[in-house]
Amino acid sequence: MQVSWVRVVLDIPRQEAFDYRCEHPVQIGQRVIVPFGSRQLIGVVIELLPAPALDPDQIRDVEQVLDDLPAFSASWLALAHFASRYYQRSLGEVILPVLPNGLRKPAAYLGKRSAGGPVARADRKKRSPVAPAVASPIVLNAQQQHAVQQICQSDGYCPYLLHGVTGSGKTEVYLHAALAFLQRGQQILMLVPEINLTPQLETAVRARFADIVAPEEIAVFHSGLADGERLKAWADAQRGKLKVLLGTRMTIFAPLDNPGLIIVDEEHDASYKQQEGLRYSARDLAVWRAHHAGIPLILGSATPSLETWHHALSGRYTRLSLEQRARTRFLPDIRLVDTRKAKLNQGFEPNVLEAIRTHLERGEQSMVFLNRRGYAPVMHCAACGWVSQCPRCSVHTVLHRTPGSGYQLQCHHCGFHSRVPSICPDCGNQDLQPLGRGTQRVEEFLQETFPTARIQRIDADSTRLKGSALRLFDEVHTGNIDILVGTQMVAKGHDFKRLGLVAVLNADSMLFSADFRAPERLFAQLLQVAGRAGRHTEGGQVLIQTGYPDHTVYQTLLNNDFPAFADDLLAERQDTGLPPFTFQALITAEAKSVQLALAFLQDIREHAASVLSGDGEPEAVRLYDPVPLRILRVAHVERAQLLVESVSRPALQRFLQQWLPQVQTIGQKQRMRYFIEVDPLEI
Repeated sequence: MQVSWVRVVLDIPRQEAFDYRCEHPVQIGQRVIVPFGSRQLIGVVIELLPAPALDPDQIRDVEQVLDDLPAFSASWLALAHFASRYYQRSLGEVILPVLPNGLRKPAAYLGKRSAGGPVARADRKKRSPVAPAVASPIVLNAQQQHAVQQICQSDGYCPYLLHGVTGSGKTEVYLHAALAFLQRGQQILMLVPEINLTPQLETAVRARFADIVAPEEIAVFHSGLADGERLKAWADAQRGKLKVLLGTRMTIFAPLDNPGLIIVDEEHDASYKQQEGLRYSARDLAVWRAHHAGIPLILGSATPSLETWHHALSGRYTRLSLEQRARTRFLPDIRLVDTRKAKLNQGFEPNVLEAIRTHLERGEQSMVFLNRRGYAPVMHCAACGWVSQCPRCSVHTVLHRTPGSGYQLQCHHCGFHSRVPSICPDCGNQDLQPLGRGTQRVEEFLQETFPTARIQRIDADSTRLKGSALRLFDEVHTGNIDILVGTQMVAKGHDFKRLGLVAVLNADSMLFSADFRAPERLFAQLLQVAGRAGRHTEGGQVLIQTGYPDHTVYQTLLNNDFPAFADDLLAERQDTGLPPFTFQALITAEAKSVQLALAFLQDIREHAASVLSGDGEPEAVRLYDPVPLRILRVAHVERAQLLVESVSRPALQRFLQQWLPQVQTIGQKQRMRYFIEVDPLEI
């Protein structure tokens, strides 16, 4: 029996590969079950060694080579290696967590219940989808035709920014371009920012490609699927059975070996950035993957991120513009409703309520947008000033109306919930009142104001159950809803045919945020939600309530002039040395007290001096003073952060590679929990 020596990566924090002896045929990229301490773990072979680096007697044996799926390809492993280097995580922390549960749990292959393995069990349970009727392609306008033609004529890696006003038909450009690459025998990878956008796109994809792609060759991949469904989609991708795969950010790691086109819809959306574990950007990995594969990439948005816009202005990306709506020549009429002297009724200016009434009489739908779920942001006592506070976090608890159990106070950060106190805990006052309003309170008020209207709320609470979001959106699309109350879930991607009015409440809350990205996010959010109105009919109306009608964000929004807004912001960012003109990394420490977290960050900051002094350009990297987070405490854990910044991405990466081993040593010594985030979106 031939013995080989293999190097295996495991999902072990900040640890590199481990060597094992293997007495079975094995390939690079194949999964194996190995002993690790007293446990059994699944790992991936990344290297075949000519000889062991350690004493052979000290090396343990691979227990089982898993051959239910082909080995990961060299191109897929290259993607994992890049993500590991760039985001400063071990290779095992990249590869293993992106796999479906069944592929990374030894129990799925061991014991009496493991017969056939998880892949075989998923194959038996999964039914092939029914083939839809073939949908005829929509005739494109001149700008859409130009965009499709340029994309299809691409030679090698070509990144495109498809910048189109809302309703300009970006999806049609995606579908027409994808068809050309499918006809060449290549695969299509399509990313959307949120799970609730996948059904609409999946329906369009299946109908449009029904005559050239079998139903089972199209799959969806996201965290909302059952484990067996995710495993089936992943396994089919790794076997080369898929031609089209669409899904959320995790789909960027799908093992497609012959992609011809990658599409990232709503590329600006913050949902593409993972906020735990490997803190990767799916959009940025899509850029790298397209470059490595030598294929075109489409980044689509009506409000591109400033990073993408900057690349388009500098010529790194090719900008393709769609300047008019595909079905109607008119953009919605956006108006600001000045609330400075208005007498509001449950947050509504009287003219806004009258506009809703008018559209109801016309038989058109209205949307009320409020990006705050729950009934009210806080409960308070007017007598002594007490407010509902989470005992675990440094935030207020939110008042929620819970079906069947009345009202509860909930923390949106740690999940704590409690009954609403009958009297003030501080002064005994019995007259506690909700302060402010969320989507539940708005829904209640609208139902009282328009008792005959069919009103539906769509937010994270109303769509908690599996399939509920799809059902609710179907109700809106089929016209069974007159007034839709929603959060950011309803703001983008949806094509509501009868929606004539969008009313925006409480937009001002983002105007004066400490986050330098807040104006960019607010503009994008407002333009996206405004774009839901009047997509199929003329006369779409958007009313934005504000106490600051002269603010730059609102004034540029009135003209639907994203280029002017983005160019002003870029000039401001350049003057202040902020991204995309600098590159950042953030280290966040978590401890029982903020003093311990700050002391750790100060310690590693001082150790950075030795790394910087040995660098040829010490001024290229700057470390700020450690500071507590804005929300200091979450679930009894207090947090602080240290920002690292550089005008050079390579200089920042070199510094991190040299400095982080010291950070790891200090962290282990102090038993400090910390994590690093490259290109953070929130500071």
